[in-house]
Amino acid sequence: MAITVIGRKEEKEILSDLIDSPDAELVAVYGRRRVGKTFLIRNVLEKQLVFEYSGIHNASLDQQLENFSQAMTIASRNTAPLAKPDSWIAAFKILTDYLTPLIKKQKKVIFFDEFPWIHTPRSGFMQAFEHFWNMWASKQRNLVVIICGSAAAWMIEQVINNKGGLHNRVTRKIRLLPFNLQETEAFLKERKVNLDRYQILQLYMVMGGVAHYLKEIKTGESAAKAIDRICFSKDGLLRGEFNNLYQSLFDNAGSHVTIIRALAAKAQGLTRNEIIEACALSSGGGATKLLEELTESGFIVPYIPFGKTWKDSVYKLTDEYSLFYLKFIERRRSQETGTWLRLSRETSWKSWSGTAFENLCLKHVRQLKKALGIEGVYTETSGWRYRSSKDEQGAQIDLLIDRQDHCINICEMKFSTTEFTIEKKYAAELENKIAVFKEQTKTRKTIFLTMVTTYDVKKNAYADKLLQGNITMGALFD
Repeated sequence: MAITVIGRKEEKEILSDLIDSPDAELVAVYGRRRVGKTFLIRNVLEKQLVFEYSGIHNASLDQQLENFSQAMTIASRNTAPLAKPDSWIAAFKILTDYLTPLIKKQKKVIFFDEFPWIHTPRSGFMQAFEHFWNMWASKQRNLVVIICGSAAAWMIEQVINNKGGLHNRVTRKIRLLPFNLQETEAFLKERKVNLDRYQILQLYMVMGGVAHYLKEIKTGESAAKAIDRICFSKDGLLRGEFNNLYQSLFDNAGSHVTIIRALAAKAQGLTRNEIIEACALSSGGGATKLLEELTESGFIVPYIPFGKTWKDSVYKLTDEYSLFYLKFIERRRSQETGTWLRLSRETSWKSWSGTAFENLCLKHVRQLKKALGIEGVYTETSGWRYRSSKDEQGAQIDLLIDRQDHCINICEMKFSTTEFTIEKKYAAELENKIAVFKEQTKTRKTIFLTMVTTYDVKKNAYADKLLQGNITMGALFD
């Protein structure tokens, strides 16, 4: 029975095109842990895959070479185990001899998984791999070499932007992101998990579109029950995932986690200088490298405020699980059934759900544009905030869609269990927000106030007066 690969349309096309390519291909695939990289490669290229090797985390050179020997034994279908090579140069000689007859007439694929883990200190692996590619593999028109890693920043620095023997050698690259809401819904349905979109939304706000996490949800289980079991029970997958997640991706992950904690405490985000101050980091390249690594790995996203430049970027924590873990799981000792249902009645749930829903909407701007009927219009998305003096009010806008047709959508995102009601106090806040934005930016563009809500906005005088558009959660699944 064929295995269905949900979504990943562009990525599947890239991988399929490799087989028809007239040239040797070196492909770099990267993305955060447990997002489905290995599953994608194995299933799309199953018929052409003739060798697969996966690095072992924190293993010695001797252990990695022993692992290579076992992988080669499996690939060559030898009944007796092959001898362990004494170096990576010797290992690649064995691999070359194995591949030579296989690629004479047909395109074949070899796959190095968790590539950064193979490159242990003083192992000579990268030098041997560079030699293997430059001196032999790059000349084989029927060979595709795929290297894959969860340590996205390492893959970018050491492979894609390599300044040594692999400089400009990568022919294609794929950054695999978590599922969006549409893909998440399809993934769950494929696994016979039939939930309405409000419940899927709740699951996404807790664990994002990470396939390995979503696999934990059982048929016939509500979102609340699934969250309770996966996040709060003694043996729940996500109860202790946080430390494993960062330790497996980054060497000396303490500084990375410190930044994540600082951003979790500031829903509106922090600038680079604010992060340096909050985390007591040096202001040199070290801070820049940490932020780049977290960004490339998909945990944080820098947003350029409206009317500003890249150096003014505001960083936000956009990894759903990290935000949820630090808010609810970390200090929770109770392992009793019903923990999440009880927590969801507390005030902390309201602040978390608001932030989580905003982050979700920021990841689905393409769907918002489609719902607004402006998908064919060039736009730039950003946030904006103005810190007030004592004599005037400040304002913050989390999502602006700045359009080339001389309009700006100011998007207000609100998560609620029923229709959202714009009451007098909130209406005044919205009017002030628009007025301050116009005054401070001096924009001459037409402003459209748009609400993004789970359910509809209740009709009343304030909604009629202020709103030019309302998008409900269904549009986020398109």
